[in-house]
Amino acid sequence: MTTLLLEPDLIPLAMLNAMAYCPRRFAYEYVQGEMLVNAHVVEGLLRHAEIDAGGVAWRGTTVQHRRVYVWSDRLRIGGFCDLVEEQAGVIQPTEYKKGRPGQWQADHVQLCAQALCLEERTGLSIAQGAIFYFAARRREVVQFTSVLRATTEEVIAAAHALVARGVLPPPIEQRAKCRECSLEPLCMPRLAEQMDRYWQHEEDAR
Repeated sequence: MTTLLLEPDLIPLAMLNAMAYCPRRFAYEYVQGEMLVNAHVVEGLLRHAEIDAGGVAWRGTTVQHRRVYVWSDRLRIGGFCDLVEEQAGVIQPTEYKKGRPGQWQADHVQLCAQALCLEERTGLSIAQGAIFYFAARRREVVQFTSVLRATTEEVIAAAHALVARGVLPPPIEQRAKCRECSLEPLCMPRLAEQMDRYWQHEEDAR
């Protein structure tokens, strides 16, 4: 059994992406501070270099705020929005991602968490945001529906509960996610499951 760190004050927004993707990945990356740097990780950092520089720019009647720090006292989360656009009293967060739109909802959860923080900070209601995928050169509009908002809050609650519980979660059953995960060589889900079965067999034999 692996003991994790104590409950943090604010869980970073970026780590909610990991939690929505796989709780075990969240525990490794955030709670234990483990990260394997590969070509995909480096490319993502380089893609973000200009965005992370911050600053304010005008695009017609739209004000673009880059690298905006936001937080939620209610949800105990915080972190940076890549871009927040403001026009005529309407604001919209945009997240930049290295790859292409996938079948998983982790990116949407991260973006929605940004919107929840912005709503708490500004008192405004935010209907939608966007995710720009560099590999696809496409901007995907994301509607902050009641379902997505509920899912996001469930992920946040699960993240806090995982840290408070202090136990590394078992591997997930969706092995397609494992194949796409940079932490697979560290996590070794198949070996972890074999070890769990072995210890369960030993326990049953007593």
